[in-house]
Amino acid sequence: MENEEITNDTNSEQTSPIASSEQDLNFQNRIDLSELQQVVEKLRAELAKVIVGQQDFIELLIVSLLANGHVLIEGVPGIAKTITAKLFAKTLKTEFNRIQFTPDLMPSDVLGTSVLNMKTSDFEFKKGPIFSNMVLIDEINRAPAKTQAALFEVMEERQVTIDGTRYPMDPPFMVLATQNPVEQEGTYALPEAQLDRFLFKIKVDYPTLEEEVNILKTHHERKATKPLELVNTILTPQKLIEFKAKTQEVIIEEKILGYIAEIVTKTRTHPHLYLGGSPRASIAVMNASKAFAAINGRDFVTPEDIKKSLFPVLRHRIILSPEREMEGMTTENVIEMILQSVEIPR
Repeated sequence: MENEEITNDTNSEQTSPIASSEQDLNFQNRIDLSELQQVVEKLRAELAKVIVGQQDFIELLIVSLLANGHVLIEGVPGIAKTITAKLFAKTLKTEFNRIQFTPDLMPSDVLGTSVLNMKTSDFEFKKGPIFSNMVLIDEINRAPAKTQAALFEVMEERQVTIDGTRYPMDPPFMVLATQNPVEQEGTYALPEAQLDRFLFKIKVDYPTLEEEVNILKTHHERKATKPLELVNTILTPQKLIEFKAKTQEVIIEEKILGYIAEIVTKTRTHPHLYLGGSPRASIAVMNASKAFAAINGRDFVTPEDIKKSLFPVLRHRIILSPEREMEGMTTENVIEMILQSVEIPR
C-alpha cells in the first residue's frame, strides 16, 4: 500500500508540470492574433515590392499604427523617406493628404480657416489638409515655430479648435512627418513639446552596397510604372480599429511596468542628460511594446519588446547635456548605458 501511495504521488508530481504547461499555453492564447499577424506579413510583402531593405523602418511604421501613434522620420534627402510613407498610406483603405512644409506656410494653410459665405452672410469653416486619416507632412522642420505649433492640439487630442468650435478628426488619424537633419540649411529645430507628441523618431540611414544594387535593378525593371501602382490596399479602417483594440488587450505584468518606469525615471537623473523622459514617454514605451508583442503573435509583453521600443521612443525625448554633446556622445549611447544599469525582470 505504501508503494502504491508513493507511486501515485510520483505520478501526480510528474503530470503536474504538463498540466501547468497546458494552462500556460491556454493563457498565452487567450487573444487570437493570427489574423493580425497575417495582415502584418501582407503589409510587409506589399511594401517590399518597391522598398528595398528598410525592414526595421517598415516594422516601426506598423507598430506605430497599431499603437495609435505618430511618427517622425529623419534622414538625408533621397533615401525614400517620403515614398515609403506614401506607400504605407496606400496599403490602408483610408483618406490620405500630403502637406509640404515651407518657411512661408501659415497655420491656416494646415488647419483651415473661416470664410465668409456671400450668399448667407455667415462665416463657414473650410477644412485644411490636416483633416484626413493619414497625413504626410514632408520636411516638417522647414516651417517656422508658429506653423509647427498648430499641430500640437490635433496630434495630441485629435481635434482642431477654430473660433471656439471643436472639429474632431475621423479615426484612424496618424501623422507621418519627415525631416532633414537639423544641420541642413534652412531648417528649424522642432520644439520639445511637439517632439514629445511623436510616438517614434525613426532614423533612416543610407542603404548598403547590396541594397543599392537592388534599388537600381528594381528601378530598371519597373521602367515607366509608378511605385504607387504596384502597391495594393490591404487593411480597412474597421479591421484596423479591431486590431488596435486587440493590441491594447495584450497582457503586461506589473514587474514589466516597473522595468519601464525605472528606465524612464533614470533618464531624469542621469548626469549626461539635460532633459529626461516624461510620463508620456513611459506610456509610449508600454503601448509600443504591446504592439511589438502583438505582431509577433504573443499576447504578453517581454523585456525584449521593451528594449525594441526604447530607442525610437526615447531618442527624441531626451536631451544631452552640452558637455556630452560636444564630446560627440549621442542619446542612443545614454539609453544603452541606462539599459545596462537596470536589472531585467525574470
